[in-house]
Amino acid sequence: MRSEDVARYLQDHPEFFEQYADMLAGINIPHPHGGRAIPLSERQILTLREKNKVLESKLRELVQFGEDNDAIGEKVHRVSLELIKAADLDSAVGALLRNLREDFAVPHVALRLWPAGDPAHAAAYAGASAEVRAFAESLAHPYCGQKAMFETAQWLGDASDIVKSFAYVPLAGPQVLGLLMLASEEAERFYPEMGTLYLKRLGELAGTAFARHL
Repeated sequence: MRSEDVARYLQDHPEFFEQYADMLAGINIPHPHGGRAIPLSERQILTLREKNKVLESKLRELVQFGEDNDAIGEKVHRVSLELIKAADLDSAVGALLRNLREDFAVPHVALRLWPAGDPAHAAAYAGASAEVRAFAESLAHPYCGQKAMFETAQWLGDASDIVKSFAYVPLAGPQVLGLLMLASEEAERFYPEMGTLYLKRLGELAGTAFARHL
């Protein structure tokens, strides 16, 4: 008889454990972390303890994840208030860049705007190539990676030689009117598989706020 046959029989006949309870109590099996033999009941308790540790670890991860989300949500709320209070475009841009550096601890930030109306309103933030504009307008979600796209590394000036990861966030009001670039000297700060929900919301908030002044 194969081990699989025994396991299948026990699954199909749970009454076996009631009929032979005394025999099961006398069975000794190897300890999972040593050479000595222990009763089957003790082995079951050890298995339950190990499963409990795994569940506790997962619970701690979920709690930490929730706390991290709460902290990020609070930061997004603060930058939202700053954008609402901004009286003009310069104030709105300044509020966004300041919050990203101070609240979100993003060391290198740059943006470019290309409003559909009078470009004079955004002259101080202009300078994106046609390729960058097309790239931003093609993004359904923020893009993260270790490679600077097109000429965007030049937006950071002298820091372009030391940054190793990038996040590109389209600034979407009613339509895409610019691109926000976040950069870090840490290669794993922004990576392709990371979640971008809050980055997307930030782009929508900033784009909507800027559109009011354009």
